[in-house]
Amino acid sequence: MLVIGAGGCGLVAAIAAHDAGVPGVAVVEKSPRLRGDTSMSTGSVAAAGTRFQRAAGIEDSAESMLEDFMRLTGPHEMSGLCRVLVRESAGLVEWLVDEVGARLEIITAYRHVGHSVPRLHGPRSRRGQDLVDDLLRAAEKRGIPVALANPVQDLVADEAGAVIGAVVRGDRTRGTRIGARKVIVATNGFGANAEMMRTYCPEMAGAQYFGAEGSTGEAVLWGRQVGAGFANMAAYLGYAAVAYPHGSLLSWTTIEKGGVVVNARGERFGDESVGYSGFAGAVMRQPAPTFAIFDERIREVAAQEEEFGKLLEMGGATRATSIGGLAAATGLDGEALDATLLAYNQAARARTADRFSRSSFGLAPLGPPYFSCRIVPGLFNTQGGLTVDAGGRVLRPDGHAIPNLLAGGGAAAGIAGHTGGAGYASGSGLLAALGVGRLAGRTAAREIQGRA
Repeated sequence: MLVIGAGGCGLVAAIAAHDAGVPGVAVVEKSPRLRGDTSMSTGSVAAAGTRFQRAAGIEDSAESMLEDFMRLTGPHEMSGLCRVLVRESAGLVEWLVDEVGARLEIITAYRHVGHSVPRLHGPRSRRGQDLVDDLLRAAEKRGIPVALANPVQDLVADEAGAVIGAVVRGDRTRGTRIGARKVIVATNGFGANAEMMRTYCPEMAGAQYFGAEGSTGEAVLWGRQVGAGFANMAAYLGYAAVAYPHGSLLSWTTIEKGGVVVNARGERFGDESVGYSGFAGAVMRQPAPTFAIFDERIREVAAQEEEFGKLLEMGGATRATSIGGLAAATGLDGEALDATLLAYNQAARARTADRFSRSSFGLAPLGPPYFSCRIVPGLFNTQGGLTVDAGGRVLRPDGHAIPNLLAGGGAAAGIAGHTGGAGYASGSGLLAALGVGRLAGRTAAREIQGRA
């Protein structure tokens, strides 16, 4: 069995297949190092009803999580898969910890976008690379070969349309055909492919890209060649607040806890509480520059996060003791900024929805001293891809499976809604990537062993 892509999804798929009894599982990766979307994430997996939640006194259920997700995403082309993943989420996280050796813990310091209770499980460091290192260690322990710098050029299919292998190009080879009874495509999406972004995801075409360099859309090309269907192609994970010019993320805690975002006119332009991904498109449409504004109390809360602490050390947030000083620091009109914050603070004090329908104010109203950070919107990854069923099998547009071909991760359609960034709930990306990886590995094992 051949797995294409050594990110979170690919490694989980390989481990799951191996543990289900499949001999000869191998993983190939085009990059010389493991630096995909999982590595670049916080490593957080959303799951409901885990023993870790129960130990922390958190009551949760798959039904509650599904309600949260569907409220955020609305109907989309992968709603059925979403239901399966939510139902399997607790088992996935506990399997990762117990059988794979991933060092995950429940995050209780705060809730995240899209969740009514804390349900993210991640590394203590909040570094996705630590999760990938754990998965790679588990693969090595099982003797699963992971060949870096071995990009796949094409899938190989027989006359009947069944996938029977792939052409892999190594450092010293022009192309070697590798036969495989099952192929799992676990590559990244197409966020780094400008042409595909313009075609499938125009809302964020031209946005600065902060995702994995390897997200160049091979799965889309291979899918076209073998007649696969595609779903949710205009959905994406964005980030509304990348600190400029530093290039690091401004912690969204600064907004979640009551901060606001203003445009070049010193005016707010939407409900920031929709989340870092949901608000990215709104920032994209505004005249530059845009600024995040928060206060000292919020800064102290967010400073507990390692990346934000480093941003502060780099001078990424400017302090001001008054609105006039804030205007001088940002170059914004002082009267407009004063009017903006006055209206926002009035709504925050009254705890009534403001003119943008924001009703979650955190620690607001805001007061001096203030902090400002210039921000730009960024694209992390695309959420559309190959249509797969609840077992990870790649489907044709008519709903029939392409024999022997499975997919997950950025290669497969995600569960973050039909279009835009507002449907992305924190941790849902890794739930989909690792969850479908596990399902695909087990599906491949059953079919190889004749138990499908």
